[in-house]
Amino acid sequence: MFLKSFLETAEQHFFVGFKVHIHVFTDRPAEVPRVPTGPVRQLTVRLVPSSKRWQEISARRMELIQMLIEEQLPNRNDYIFCLDVDSKFHGHWGSESLGALVAVIHPGYYRDARSRFPYERRPASSAHLAPGEGDFYYCGGAFGGLLQEVHQLAKTCRSNFEADTQDGIEAAWQEESHLNRYMWINKPTKVLSPEYLWQDFKPKNPELHIIRFSGVIKNYTEIRPNA
Repeated sequence: MFLKSFLETAEQHFFVGFKVHIHVFTDRPAEVPRVPTGPVRQLTVRLVPSSKRWQEISARRMELIQMLIEEQLPNRNDYIFCLDVDSKFHGHWGSESLGALVAVIHPGYYRDARSRFPYERRPASSAHLAPGEGDFYYCGGAFGGLLQEVHQLAKTCRSNFEADTQDGIEAAWQEESHLNRYMWINKPTKVLSPEYLWQDFKPKNPELHIIRFSGVIKNYTEIRPNA
């Protein structure tokens, strides 16, 4: 239900004029809308299994990214961005966002003290961050960078997530918790402000002059199988 708007607004704002290849992961490929693309842009639909728990869908993201890079994009010097589809573009997103490892500061916590960030705090989890650790709280719904850097992030987060699963642990915010742990140890080279993933249910704060990308308002009981 979000994909048509995502794709249409990406055509208008996301790396316009650049060579862009969008990979859509879905369990319902027949329902992917046809959206006209520019002459140097293309879209590939990739079938993935469905799940009865949204947490599992979220958790498998790192595995899907790792496998995509290894199987379809090896030995390339391209950049990759991993974005939530329940979002849309509102403004220019281009080369100013590029870096070796790119993180987006979470719009829900950037005004808060670090002690209030929702890091995974249980020492038994491989996503654990102790009090006093951490720089910012980063979004799981928007991150990217060079292929080799994102591959290492995805591979590490997947391995840590699977190790937690064997120990009967699920991190507080699934792959987002593991991403924040990874980026505490491996500092991002480019940190983007919350204008690169705002939340539509929040009014725009005065320090934000533009919202480039945002998560749309949604009814979670409709879209999450175990909401």
